[in-house]
Amino acid sequence: MDEGQGKGPLSNQEVEQMKDLLRRYCANDLDQWEGLQTETPFGPVYVFMTQALPPEWEPTMFREF
Repeated sequence: MDEGQGKGPLSNQEVEQMKDLLRRYCANDLDQWEGLQTETPFGPVYVFMTQALPPEWEPTMFREF
């Protein structure tokens, strides 16, 4: 299987690796914000990362990882 081309849900190990890489990205590479989009079998998914809480959003709306 080609790396990054796996099928099906992530394993627990893959989820932990993704979290570790995302933490590292946020700590070292994220400037002010990042907007990403990817296609899925169910339609597009949008990912937005920011260093500022959007207006009218509460920290309790987010799960810590």
